Amino acid sequence: MRRALELARRAAASGEVPVGAVVVDAAGSAVGEGWNLRETRQDPTAHAEVVALVAAARRLGSWRLIGCTLYVTLEPCAMCAGALVNARVQRLVYGAEDPKAGFCGSLGDIVRDPRLNHRMSCTSGVRAAECSRLLVDFFRRRRPPVGTEFA
Repeated sequence: MRRALELARRAAASGEVPVGAVVVDAAGSAVGEGWNLRETRQDPTAHAEVVALVAAARRLGSWRLIGCTLYVTLEPCAMCAGALVNARVQRLVYGAEDPKAGFCGSLGDIVRDPRLNHRMSCTSGVRAAECSRLLVDFFRRRRPPVGTEFA
């Protein structure tokens, strides 16, 4: 999660929402990483998780990321949770919960849905305060305080 937080800080420094993700293989080696690039690429699918999954698949030479764990600073959305299932990721570890868009326990639970052909173990709340603080600070800098919008 330490590396995912570093990547989230890189995203924030470039004006992207601070989310970072790292794919680690069964041996414990990082095989893919990413941070949000939606603004940079003008690509709605360029979430940190998807960027990291694509990098891992390229490095491993397979879209099946069997035995891999994804570490990410924010609970994945429905798109990213679906990508994790489709990539056959074994385990998800995330920091901050996302009550507005998270689909790994908050609004739904795609990664553990028994109706799907693959499920994974999921650990939440890892360094949650630090992950949340990055997001809160980022949006606080970008949005004016309530009541000052028209000053």
